Amino acid sequence: MAAVLERSLVEICGFGREAERRFREVTVVNAPPGGIKFPDSAGAFHYGESGKLLSVTSDRFIHCTSGDTVQLVEESLDTNLLNNAIRLKFSSCSVLPGGVTIQETLNNIIILICTNQSVHRLVLPHPARMYRSELVTERHMQSIFTDVMKLDLQDSAHCALIPGLAGHTAVPGAVVAWLNFHGEAHFALASPAGGITVVTLPPHDTQSVSVVELKRSSMMRRISGWMPTAIDQSSPDLVLSLAVREEEEDSLIFALCQDHRLRMWSLTDQTCLLEADMLEYMPACKGVRRLSGQGHRLRVAFSSRTGLCLCVYLGVPQRGQFIVLQLVGTDNNRYSLEHISSLFSTQESLVDFTLTPTEVWALWLDESNSAVVKYINFENTAGQWNQVFVQPPPEEEVPVGVDLDPRETYLELLFSPLRFTASAIVRALQIFRRGSERVLDLSWENLKKEVTQAVESEQLQSSVTEFEFSQEEYRQLQVEFWSRFYSCCLQYQEVESTPLGLTVSQNTGMACLLRKGFVSFLLPCFAVDHLYLSYDQYLLSEEDTPISDPDVARDILQLVRTLRLVSDAVSAEMAYEMEKALEYLQTPERAAELVLENMVCSDDGVIEDIQNKLQDIRNPITAMMALLRELDLETESEIAGLSVRMSLSQLYGSSCAVSVVCQAVCHMAMTRAQFCRDMLILQKLYLHFGDNVFLGGGGQLLQLQQDLIPRTSHLLSSYHLLKNISQSLASPVPMDTDVNLQHLTALELSDTPTMSTGRSVLNPQTVLELFYQTAARRIIISHIFSQQHTDSLLVWNHMISHVVQLLAQLWPSNPGFQFPECLMANCQFTQLQDYVRLIGPWCQVNIGSCRFVLAQCYLANGEGHKALRCFQEAATEVEKEDFLMKLTGSEDDEAAASPRLQYYNKVLRLLEDVGLPELIIQFASLAIAEAEDDAALWTRIFKHHLDLGHNSEAYEALTQNPDSSQLDCLRQLVVVLCERSQLEDLVQFPYMNLHDEVVGIIESRARGLDLLTHNYYELLYAFHINRHNYRKGTVMFEFGMRLGREVRTRLGLQKQVNCYLAALNCLRLIRPEYAWIVQPVSGSTYGRPGASPKRNSDGDFPAEPRRQVDILELQDLEKEYFLSRARLTLAQHHPPSAAIAG
Repeated sequence: MAAVLERSLVEICGFGREAERRFREVTVVNAPPGGIKFPDSAGAFHYGESGKLLSVTSDRFIHCTSGDTVQLVEESLDTNLLNNAIRLKFSSCSVLPGGVTIQETLNNIIILICTNQSVHRLVLPHPARMYRSELVTERHMQSIFTDVMKLDLQDSAHCALIPGLAGHTAVPGAVVAWLNFHGEAHFALASPAGGITVVTLPPHDTQSVSVVELKRSSMMRRISGWMPTAIDQSSPDLVLSLAVREEEEDSLIFALCQDHRLRMWSLTDQTCLLEADMLEYMPACKGVRRLSGQGHRLRVAFSSRTGLCLCVYLGVPQRGQFIVLQLVGTDNNRYSLEHISSLFSTQESLVDFTLTPTEVWALWLDESNSAVVKYINFENTAGQWNQVFVQPPPEEEVPVGVDLDPRETYLELLFSPLRFTASAIVRALQIFRRGSERVLDLSWENLKKEVTQAVESEQLQSSVTEFEFSQEEYRQLQVEFWSRFYSCCLQYQEVESTPLGLTVSQNTGMACLLRKGFVSFLLPCFAVDHLYLSYDQYLLSEEDTPISDPDVARDILQLVRTLRLVSDAVSAEMAYEMEKALEYLQTPERAAELVLENMVCSDDGVIEDIQNKLQDIRNPITAMMALLRELDLETESEIAGLSVRMSLSQLYGSSCAVSVVCQAVCHMAMTRAQFCRDMLILQKLYLHFGDNVFLGGGGQLLQLQQDLIPRTSHLLSSYHLLKNISQSLASPVPMDTDVNLQHLTALELSDTPTMSTGRSVLNPQTVLELFYQTAARRIIISHIFSQQHTDSLLVWNHMISHVVQLLAQLWPSNPGFQFPECLMANCQFTQLQDYVRLIGPWCQVNIGSCRFVLAQCYLANGEGHKALRCFQEAATEVEKEDFLMKLTGSEDDEAAASPRLQYYNKVLRLLEDVGLPELIIQFASLAIAEAEDDAALWTRIFKHHLDLGHNSEAYEALTQNPDSSQLDCLRQLVVVLCERSQLEDLVQFPYMNLHDEVVGIIESRARGLDLLTHNYYELLYAFHINRHNYRKGTVMFEFGMRLGREVRTRLGLQKQVNCYLAALNCLRLIRPEYAWIVQPVSGSTYGRPGASPKRNSDGDFPAEPRRQVDILELQDLEKEYFLSRARLTLAQHHPPSAAIAG
């Protein structure tokens, strides 16, 4: 049953979440005042190569609605079309129903329009001429309507008046227009006196308009001028419906007349070639002949296999009938009709129908003015009408729970996907504001703000006259005003949803329902959905299921009928409670038990009816298992991302296609979630009845309790999740999200779907649409075509069902992790957090990956400690899950490290990018437990302890570092503590096995930096004195010598005196025989450590100069001290001498 059964279709609305569509308006003024109003109608045109994959017109069509104006919209499922909507206004006249015809030639698209007073021809460029390259990869393309404003629509070569018929057309729908092979545009209209008037616009290089009247009385009359007819009485051969078939040298015009006869005219010969009484094909037609037959309709279809077929609808009250006929011709220009099929229907108010070479599609209105759509294969004599499950209108009543905010409840309904069009909300808003100002093009979010302001700030606040209101009174006012606005939206949405016509593409099989404000697509229904949604009269035999075993099929039919009884018995309140239980992560089994208790307590015979039906099911366990298998979308392997050819890069990539595909997934998820809910309640009911309905006894009850109920509960949770995904809106990502994107780049996931630059500001998507657009579409399309032998044709039913089925494999129990990864890459952290929350209690797949992305959410929200815990929990699954393996596999420089260690390093880099040193220390400490000798981890711990001012911990990490980077850390420790003036810590650290390195670092810094701005000599002195190494403390003598050379100021002399005195004190504290030092060399000698050696004039390295070592004893230092003291005294009495004295 996983395959499409093709016994029913489901309507998917084609309007996206976008601002109101902008039509460019063109006004045509070429008719005198007068005329009557006609009902709205709709039609569509599908390009000849719309089913060809590499064509510029693949999946492309034009739909139109006509009434006071003609609205033309060009749509593509592959690319977004710019300037694709125009509105033509014909002043003083009305477009006839069915009066818009679109045809294509090699170079042009020709639009033929017939009003009650004039005919018009628009010549537009063909897309194949606008884009001559066969390979189109642009995200956006120009529509054929782009340059329509440049056309002269009142050019006499492309329009003509019909003064003889002005305002007197008797039958509004009796009009047909077409192009012949010579480029002439013909318009055939029913004449009020009976017969047909044909107006011909020649090719645009000539300007002679001709008119021909086809009538039985005169048979043929060519009129050079205009001949008005003023016969008002009804004529038996009054034409009610027209159709045409263009042959090479002739045009065959079919006319269904008021006398129930079908006549075929030759335009070339201007003769009636065929006449047939349609009542001959109607059983028990007594009394019908006296009826006027105003509801009769006619359609034709041609294919190379079946030839020319005609379908006549006889609009007889309570006995409406379709008659399918085939035109049979002979060599001597004689024709006859061969009866193929007669189709009957109980529906009354036919709106429109269309004929394909194999099927009849019909659209009716029922008693509540809702659309009823059915289709049937007329070649199958035993066939029956197939259903189309149309979308119900939005709920009329909105229950607002006591725990819910009225504003939020109504806003969620109004702005949730696919309930209301933007134009319906805008019109309601203008009415609610009493037309005070026009609502201009608003984004979806701004429109929501405008609605809130209109309802609460303008209406509600102005009605509050009391100074004090209780909370309950204010809430009642809120509900009242929001309910009023919602009702206004409902009325406009009802107008927008008025069904006007049907269209079916003969090239791809794509069927659309044309409504006044938008287009709906009819998608094939999967077998399990078909069974659940179908009414009992459509489930009559085992053949209505795809199960080959008749016994199992019979049980499935009976089980599905029982499920419908359960569904009808579940009240709206209980359905809401069960929905809330799933949302709040309560067990579905317990929620089903509560619903069952409610059903049993309020029993009105339903439980007894269900019990009777259950007793007719022979093997319920087998039937349930068959249905559950079809509901389970789990696969053993992940859908691999295949290389996508350029020719496939745009397939089903337009915003329209994205909306339709994702709505289909949403509809499937909602249907199946309800199916699983009812199945779970029914299973609990089985346990409630026990052996009374189970023929198999206790063993089957045990299997039901231990196997089927948990499986159904799991499926219910899964479909609830899919429904949540398909309805949850994606957050608009502001432009200042560089921080989030920057820390995501630390993950280095090269194939992660990036931010979708094509998302429109006016079109916020659901997260499902975001996923489809950024990641899933390319994978799905390449997967489909990798399994097909030919990719030249696009068959709508097969293609779209594959796409929907594969997209539905967002199934959380499947190994793929692309969806959460996509949410993470697109900064949808709130939605991602909710996704992980919903799958947490029951999904055992990708547990570690879920913890990892949840950690990302916490990081984005500033909850670092929660993120750290999740990162730690994910670490245990690193070597088990594909996403985490991919995360660690991109570490080329650490290929030798273990995956777990690579994971730790990746997370640490991520935390560093976010700037969370405390968490880095904690996480690195965890990693140390697995890799004690990893220098990078110890270095990180040292660095961040030092940054935080944890000097002791930083020193401890330094001593544990086994790598040569230990010296770098030591140098950093010295420099940082000096800069912070935390010299006490620096001096008192023990530096086990690092003493000489510390001294070397300080000496190097002391000799290489400025004397007055850095105090490294004094630090070195303190370091040695603290360790009682007094001889080394004489480094102060070197400091004094440098001061004398480099700082010739009074301050320098003062420092020099102090330095010599400190050096003297150190020598006096040691034994006399050791009281000497080596005189330090001049600063130029040691001032440039690491400098490159110099060569002499011969290019050779000179020999190392022999240095003479001078020994200074205590008395030498005393002499230097007294001398510097005297210089200081002189400088104090005569300041200018300080420079000389130094």
